[in-house]
Amino acid sequence: MAFNTFEIKEKFYMNGKPVQIISGAVHYFRIVPEYWRDRLEKLKAMGCNTVETYVPWNLHEPKKGTFCFDGILNVKKFIEIAADLGLWVIFRPSPYICAEWEFGGLPAWLLAEEGMHLRSVYPPFLKHVRDYYKKLFEITAPLQLTNGGPIIMVQIENEYGYFADDTRYLNEIKELMLENGVTVPFITSDGPWGDALSCGSLEGVLPAGNFGSGMKEQFEVLRQYTDRGPLMCMEFWVGWFDHWGNGGHKTSNLEENCKDLDEGLQYGNINIYMFIGGTNFGFMNGSNYYEELTPDVTSYDYDAVLTEAGDITPKYKAFQKIIGKYVKLPEVVFTTRIEKKAYGQLTCTGKVGLFEVLEDISEPLFDTFPKSMEKLGQNYGYILYRSTLVKEKKIEKIRLHQANDRAKIYISKEPVITLYDRELLKEHNLSLAFEQGSSITILMENMGRVNFGPYLDKQRKGIDGEVVINGHQHMNWTHYSLPLDNIGKLDFKKGWKSKEPAFYRFEFLITEKCDTFIDMEGWGKGCVFINGFNLGRFWEIGPQKRLYLPGPLLKEGMNEIIVFETEGKVRDSIILLDEPDLG
Repeated sequence: MAFNTFEIKEKFYMNGKPVQIISGAVHYFRIVPEYWRDRLEKLKAMGCNTVETYVPWNLHEPKKGTFCFDGILNVKKFIEIAADLGLWVIFRPSPYICAEWEFGGLPAWLLAEEGMHLRSVYPPFLKHVRDYYKKLFEITAPLQLTNGGPIIMVQIENEYGYFADDTRYLNEIKELMLENGVTVPFITSDGPWGDALSCGSLEGVLPAGNFGSGMKEQFEVLRQYTDRGPLMCMEFWVGWFDHWGNGGHKTSNLEENCKDLDEGLQYGNINIYMFIGGTNFGFMNGSNYYEELTPDVTSYDYDAVLTEAGDITPKYKAFQKIIGKYVKLPEVVFTTRIEKKAYGQLTCTGKVGLFEVLEDISEPLFDTFPKSMEKLGQNYGYILYRSTLVKEKKIEKIRLHQANDRAKIYISKEPVITLYDRELLKEHNLSLAFEQGSSITILMENMGRVNFGPYLDKQRKGIDGEVVINGHQHMNWTHYSLPLDNIGKLDFKKGWKSKEPAFYRFEFLITEKCDTFIDMEGWGKGCVFINGFNLGRFWEIGPQKRLYLPGPLLKEGMNEIIVFETEGKVRDSIILLDEPDLG
């Protein structure tokens, strides 16, 4: 019998029969598509009947009006695989997803507009959401249970109660979803602390809670908001994420995890966050900002039930045993062959300085004032500002106004100072003499936009204000946008100089495509590309020391790795190993 009705009463009902939702979070956009089936098969084998996923607006609409739904963004295929395995789907397509993802999933191009108010009833913002939803739900609305698909619930916004209290906005998002064909029940999710549930809930919509411990107590708080409806922990946190410089890979207490899972399943419904974390490929890691900027590392391992590379953990086996007390565990055959291999040491076959290839990979744009990335139509990566010091003979003081996140300053291409986060807010004494007519170069890095809290509206990257030298504004700048999405244009026959930002090429021949890990020990800071694909960032401060390279990104034959490094701390080799090192 086909499942075609899902109701929310005092319990969840599927075709009139009560069901308990046992779900796990899997973000398709953090996993290469060749491995989607493997991860979902392992989810089912653990005893889960549902998969939950966010939808990142910033990837699906990278430029206004340009949509991407193929490859790693083929959400339709991901949902169809879930359906093929008999899994239901909780769909979380909020404009904002948090998820430790760049800008919480909001497109960076929103910040190009002056006066933009995010996550609000501000008409221009809602117009952009409406345009996006029209395309998104054309693809996903037919996949709802009411249309024969596996989607059983759709979430309205995400943890909105932590951000604001405008119920009008939540209603607007709900109405936009209804306009675009959502027919399954809605749900919201917020933490059960303070005003979050009251600010983030919507009348007639079931509220869920996000928490990782004290299940009985948290469910009792949630019960006060459910109007006798079912209790659902939308994010049962079984681990946590790492940020650069946090001192070591964060892990949870397995005994406490097991106790909380068992208790949670006694009282209600559970979505395990994360079942598998995956990888923040490219420049898509998010950041948090409390007392300081804390950008997340490339790995989103999260100490999840599966590792970043999809390996079964002791947590998996313990959870499977607990879930087996509540449901009959299915027999599942894992159909994807995945192997790891240490391909060994690779020696550098070419290197070229950023300054030497600047105009090969970026089109110069002149303006009297420095402009932010977003105002130049750039979303991610780096941006370089260059000017000539005609009237200054010596830099006594320098300050960058409204600048994010990290600046490396050069005079005549020689490194002078590196400024990070709050250091950018201060005036710095240099006492640096030079010849008139020397160049000043400022290489700015977007470390990942903040994904949570009130700093969302302050995420323009690069320089959005002024460069003040010796107390006066310095004008007339040439801008070079460096999203690094065109590294095929690099000419390694051009020059290289130590201490400069530079690109380094490595090549290796293989006959079998296996998962591997790139060891970046001895390198400073930058990012790595495999066959043109941006694998993610590295930074010597750790905790992550190796980058996960999924086998499907390789090709039989010759493969090319390019490392972009900004600190001048390099080696003449890298090593490909068969295990991670998350610190």
